[in-house]
Amino acid sequence: MGSEASRPDISIIVPTLNEGEDVERALSALVSLREDGAEIVLADGGSADRTVELARPLCDRLVVAPRGRATQMNAGAAAASGDILLFLHLDTSLPIDALARIRSRLRPTGRVWGRFDVRILGAHPLLPVVAALMNFRSRVTGIATGDQAIFVTHETFWRVGGFPEIALMEDIALSRRLKRETPPLCLAAKVSTSGRRWDSNGFWRTIFLMWRLRLSYFLGADPADLARAYGYSHEQ
Repeated sequence: MGSEASRPDISIIVPTLNEGEDVERALSALVSLREDGAEIVLADGGSADRTVELARPLCDRLVVAPRGRATQMNAGAAAASGDILLFLHLDTSLPIDALARIRSRLRPTGRVWGRFDVRILGAHPLLPVVAALMNFRSRVTGIATGDQAIFVTHETFWRVGGFPEIALMEDIALSRRLKRETPPLCLAAKVSTSGRRWDSNGFWRTIFLMWRLRLSYFLGADPADLARAYGYSHEQ
């Protein structure tokens, strides 16, 4: 467990569910950030494998919450003690200087939240184009996705009500709430996220599915129906 001697300024919240094959590798990559003063909070959704057992030595706080990414991240945020909350998917890795960039840019710019640019790691040669378009769209719209490692001040997160506890698009919904506070701080430093969905399900099929789901959400579709279309099982 991390030191309790001083309060961390940044808490990194990682939601997990049955990630026993990858959780040690992912959390081990955060050791240097932990040493730099970050608190690692793992929010598990009731894993049936060894996720919790393997993760416990590699995080500062571990909470178990009802299954669902938004619910888990809210539970992690409630347990976190940092002034800034950073929400990190397990298949996304941060740049080595992530904390320094947030510390030096967030409060001096008057922003209360932000995100990183993203690169997508995968086999298809057009994935860098997809990532570039995601980053451009985010800058234009002020909307961030979970793959971009959203960070927000602790006080602001709770003032806007945290993540809406919906089955999908919780990152879009949170961004909408946060945009009313300030525009996002868009950091050009890149997080790296897995392109396994594109590789396994097909590049164009995945692109069209994501476009359809996003459009349906903006037109008022039920997030639970969208989650099923995306491939999530009940409450996943």
